[in-house]
Amino acid sequence: MKKLFLWIVVVGLVVLLAALAYAFVPTKTRVLPDGAAPDSALIERGRYLAAAGDCTACHTRPGGKPFAGGLPVASPLGNIYSTNITPDKDTGIGSYSLDDFDRAVRHGIAPDGRTLYPAMPYPSYARITDEDVRALHAYFLHGDIAPVKEANKPVEITWPLSMRWPLAIWRKTFAPDADAVAFDASRYSDPQLARGAYLVQGLGHCGSCHTARGAAFNEKAFDESSPVYVAGALLDGWYAPSLRNDPNTGLGRWSEADVYQFLKTGRNQHAVVFGSMTDVINNSTQFMTDEDLKAIAHYLKSLPGSPERDGPPWKYDTSSNAALALDQRVKIPGAQTFAARCSACHGAQGRGQAPWIPPLAGAASSMSKENASSINVTLNGSGRIVANGMPDAYRMPPFRNQLSDKEIADVLTFVRGAWGNQGGAVTQDAVKDLRKRTDPASSEVIILQMR
Repeated sequence: MKKLFLWIVVVGLVVLLAALAYAFVPTKTRVLPDGAAPDSALIERGRYLAAAGDCTACHTRPGGKPFAGGLPVASPLGNIYSTNITPDKDTGIGSYSLDDFDRAVRHGIAPDGRTLYPAMPYPSYARITDEDVRALHAYFLHGDIAPVKEANKPVEITWPLSMRWPLAIWRKTFAPDADAVAFDASRYSDPQLARGAYLVQGLGHCGSCHTARGAAFNEKAFDESSPVYVAGALLDGWYAPSLRNDPNTGLGRWSEADVYQFLKTGRNQHAVVFGSMTDVINNSTQFMTDEDLKAIAHYLKSLPGSPERDGPPWKYDTSSNAALALDQRVKIPGAQTFAARCSACHGAQGRGQAPWIPPLAGAASSMSKENASSINVTLNGSGRIVANGMPDAYRMPPFRNQLSDKEIADVLTFVRGAWGNQGGAVTQDAVKDLRKRTDPASSEVIILQMR
């Protein structure tokens, strides 16, 4: 028994030493040398790319200075705070060379050699071209972003889980090597498809939220070569739906024009934006060119759905409980709450009032087996869409103070089983759990207008 114990200890030490060696071997990357001083055209190009990459959403906290960081990003281990990326030389990135910037953005490596937390989507940014990295660097260091002297907040992860060296192992194991995955437009059949693929896979980092993750919190795929790429994922209290052509939980019933309209305005005949996607509309996609938005739509509509995963296509069911006469329907748990609290906006038959108020009949959140979005938006409401500097007049109000866990569970069970919806029941415990872990949607919206 003693020999077995010693053997286990020796093997464990060998494994640990091998892991340490693997973690501490410096990562060599191709050097991106500084060039001539950036001109105004390059800086403006960087401004546009920063919007396309949605840098504001993570690096500007409500009430904070633009790009000064401090926004908490939830992780399974504790909160991670976004960093100061203003051109301040002491607390920001003002002293970053182009190569420092490149190693951070595309490789996830800070100038001092530390690995960045993958809350920074460098696994997606690995596909950004040299030219676009150069433009982003020009904007952040030489544009009109004001330097802010604000120290970065430490992570809320307890030791020893807060040690950084395991992150290097994670990066080397799971993150793409930027020098090996340079974007190849020739893989695609036409320039519009290639442009859409580049924006979705790279700057837009859509897979960061919409692609399922493995046990090590690693994205399971980074492009359309895998059927799980952007096929939907549970993240941070929301379910990011499929962006593939799944007719129930994805974009199968959407046209390219529908996708374009949603990215431009946050609404269309099928849906109105809510949850963390609201920040994407408010700070990113509405400022992108029509050509780029149409390219994204073209690429997403090229991604096939999965009948095995998604099930039979949804059809409006007129024989369901929701279609019964009112006096019969109110006897069903949740139906009376729906009639009193939801039907005035979403309609007694769940069809909504497009494009201002979304239908619940056939909605991806009503069809998905993951119920986090249904619960979260009912508890906490939705943020406002701000287009052209003007907030819209419609938003989902929070019901956490008006309805009990049981009432929310009952009404969502009713909605997710009505009109042909196949999402399934919601339990009281599931509502209770998200109530503890979430807060009402903030009325504050940070918008950095594109000029």
